[in-house]
Amino acid sequence: QVVLVESGGGVVQAGGILKLSCTTSERVSSFAAMAWFRQVTGKEREQVAAMNRGGDAYAAYSLKDRFRISRDDKKNTLDLQGSSLEPEDTGTYYCAARKDGETGFDHWGQGTQVTVSS
Repeated sequence: QVVLVESGGGVVQAGGILKLSCTTSERVSSFAAMAWFRQVTGKEREQVAAMNRGGDAYAAYSLKDRFRISRDDKKNTLDLQGSSLEPEDTGTYYCAARKDGETGFDHWGQGTQVTVSS
């Protein structure tokens, strides 16, 4: 089955920059779509940004100014860049993937913890 592993989490100062990476057991370019989700304190899990196989990307409206998703086919990673981080961004960030024929994101990583310190 598909294995996804997130990395790059840790502690960052408020106003700082975040860069997360997700590596998979399959080619990132082979998935119908991939996405970053997060679960922050007091909130339900939410989608931060997603990208389809063709490279079309989108982010949640409330986050699009600060978060950007990208894919690096050479490194075989799905990346997430964040800026102007706030303590409210603290939470667990997950990488997910959807394959052809699947209606949702059926494949998930274990998540990486991000803590934004004020």
